[in-house]
Amino acid sequence: MSATYRALASVVMLIGFYVVALLQLVAVAALGVWLFSRTSGVLTGKLLLPLLVALGAVGVGLWKAIRTKNEPMPGPILGEREAPQLWATVRELAAAVGTRAPDEIRLLPDVNAAVSEQSRLLGLLGGRRTLYVGLPLLLGLRVDQLRSVLAHELGHYSGQHTRLGAVAYRGRLAIAETVERISPRNPVGWVFKGYAMLYLMVDNAASRRQELEADRASLRLAGHEAASSALRTLPALDAAWAFYMRQYVEPGWSAGLLPDDLFGGFARLLDARRDEIDEMRENAPERKASRWDTHPPIGVRVAAMAETPVVQVRPDDRPAWIALADVAGAGRQLQSMVVEHGSRQILPWPEFVAEWMATSTQQQADRIYRAAGRFTGVATPGLPTVLDLVRAGRLGELAEQFISGATRREAAVAFAGPMETLLDNAAIRSGRAHWQLSWSGPARLVGSTGEPWDLAEIAKLAVSPETLDEALARLAERGVDPAQATVVQARASARDADLIGGLANIKIDGREHDVLVLDNGLVLIPDPGKSSEGEQRLTTLVRAEPVSEVATRYPYLPYEEITSVEVQREVPLKAALTLHDGRVVQVQELMASEFLEKHSRDTLLHVFRQINS
Repeated sequence: MSATYRALASVVMLIGFYVVALLQLVAVAALGVWLFSRTSGVLTGKLLLPLLVALGAVGVGLWKAIRTKNEPMPGPILGEREAPQLWATVRELAAAVGTRAPDEIRLLPDVNAAVSEQSRLLGLLGGRRTLYVGLPLLLGLRVDQLRSVLAHELGHYSGQHTRLGAVAYRGRLAIAETVERISPRNPVGWVFKGYAMLYLMVDNAASRRQELEADRASLRLAGHEAASSALRTLPALDAAWAFYMRQYVEPGWSAGLLPDDLFGGFARLLDARRDEIDEMRENAPERKASRWDTHPPIGVRVAAMAETPVVQVRPDDRPAWIALADVAGAGRQLQSMVVEHGSRQILPWPEFVAEWMATSTQQQADRIYRAAGRFTGVATPGLPTVLDLVRAGRLGELAEQFISGATRREAAVAFAGPMETLLDNAAIRSGRAHWQLSWSGPARLVGSTGEPWDLAEIAKLAVSPETLDEALARLAERGVDPAQATVVQARASARDADLIGGLANIKIDGREHDVLVLDNGLVLIPDPGKSSEGEQRLTTLVRAEPVSEVATRYPYLPYEEITSVEVQREVPLKAALTLHDGRVVQVQELMASEFLEKHSRDTLLHVFRQINS
């Protein structure tokens, strides 16, 4: 019944979308005739042009939706040889729920499982079926939990939930394409956006019902414990995967590196942090239900399971990855298909972590070296530059820009923390220490034989003129040469920067610019184009490529090069930025300025306050 309801709702709502468009076209035509009879043709054209543009967007959206195919998600196809146990399980469960088994199984790089069907005649006739299984999911579940997930997905087939997948996909695409092409100021767009919200609300409500229906197949074939624990485990695995990518993979990726075994690394992380993941599963916060959700919250689904008669199924706590004949080989094949590494250097995990951590340490040190270079005028600053300031009793003058709210004397003492980073950098550059991978915690700095490497006490000695010589002697005993530690990146870049805001049509020194606000600098894009397209232009730009890449093509102003900001007016914004080299950059918001998101001006003002603090 749910599938029939969704089919009818999807088709009727999609037809309704174009009925609304037709009615508006008739209304616009009638308005045009009325205006033409009472005003000039030029004025009529100006008034009707925005409306006609919006209705044209409907045609473009429909054409794109018709022509677009819902292509399979990328990933290797698993045959009988690659996944004999997985295929046996899928066929057994498909027969149990009374449906046809999928025609193919594809491996995905996500904590996810899904099904699709290339149906025909608006879902009246079935088509080719594909089951998708995420490798991170296989690495984190037990066999009985995997059976529950598979039974749920096959339950979508038996409930005929996938028959209208193509219709729903094209409906969403047509509406999204239409709404995206209409200016937010266009009154016709308001009608379409309201209808789009209604369409999604109706379609998502049907989707939530289908998820609860599919859960019944999980209960019947896998039992209450496996079904409910699988649901509870999914958010924890998702969080673990996000943590793994953020803390282990992405920093190396930004440094131009790639691990040789992406998915094998995740398996090792799961083994090392099993207790943490179990705790996340047990203490995960409950998400509130929303009318925009396609899936009910986990708590709602588990509660619905608890209300059904208990089904006892023998547990199977073996790891789910045994469903694959060669999980390591499958991981390598998946990585080769979904990761475009380009010119990145591929390294084994120990070397990968050691290399990117050394790069990160150098980047932290470079920020201090650059500041020392600006302060002293030294062309190629490094650790010797900073140590010379210590010997001259002037470290506090440099340190106060890194230690806020402190006197120069206090800043010099507190600089022991940054000084330890500089000494670590010197130890790595001298070949005496390296970063060691740890799956259970942060990477550790160790010596050549793996012994812990800690220079905190020497750093405390190195910030005082009276004990500097003792610090240098201790460094020499450990084979560390301060002269090896010099600046590598002479000017700050936008590498690893995050986008925090954007302003279009802003005057910079009297010339119109778009400005991307990053967490470490401003990207200044001169002569951007029409002022009426500012927000759309910024959105298109940041979606097309990483902001770090954008910053390589346009002038980039790091915050560390700004000494002070004079905000002459907050709304509309007018400010003067004084740079270390004495130049002053004028920033002025115009009446035609637009924002990437509504708080972008406030974000930039907060950045200015931080620079002045």
